[in-house]
Amino acid sequence: MLIVIESLLTKDEVAAMRARLSQSGWLDGADTAGTRSIAVKDNLQLPRTVPVAKELGEVILRKLGNHPEFVSASLAEKIWPPVFNCYRDGGHYGTHSDAALMRLPEAGMTLRSDLSATLFLTEPDEYDGGELLAETPFGAQAVKLEAGDMVLYPSSSLHQVTPVTRGARICAITWIQSAVPDMQARGLLYDLDCSIRALTPGRAKDDADIDRLIHVYHNLLRRWAQV
Repeated sequence: MLIVIESLLTKDEVAAMRARLSQSGWLDGADTAGTRSIAVKDNLQLPRTVPVAKELGEVILRKLGNHPEFVSASLAEKIWPPVFNCYRDGGHYGTHSDAALMRLPEAGMTLRSDLSATLFLTEPDEYDGGELLAETPFGAQAVKLEAGDMVLYPSSSLHQVTPVTRGARICAITWIQSAVPDMQARGLLYDLDCSIRALTPGRAKDDADIDRLIHVYHNLLRRWAQV
């Protein structure tokens, strides 16, 4: 299931982030590719240890932690520090799958990648190509969002970034370990929470039906969570 988180960043926040990134030195993204994906990866990245990457990554992490839709959809237990990348001049990332286990030595952390996320920092009309193509049970789905929007998709899915033939595609990517690793269970919890949030406005604070739905939600979460 692909889930779009709209307006994670405002347009002003995107512009400020882009201004900082324009003054940074991009490096060959192949340096962080695995033994298989290095053959299909052609992009530029900022090392996650440089100050601007750390600072802007913290901005994104704070936004994610306070965004109800992201919290509901991901049930995040751990989040990888965001990585900034740029595709231009035919840059692309061929079909690949993300590593199941990711080690962050400086934090002493190992993360199981349940969800992958792409936050778009350039508008769709700024570049040609550059669609994220994620394979789903119903076929490949193309994603190209407004600047400031993020898409969540299963890390277990095969996916690719098509060649950018005009302009530049700048994004931040990250990976999430969910408290509920089972994708179907997490999807059911997300649907239930969406219904609760949609039904709650206008209801009394002690509405028995809403309380019962919340009771069911948390008991299912208690059953399926692994923390």
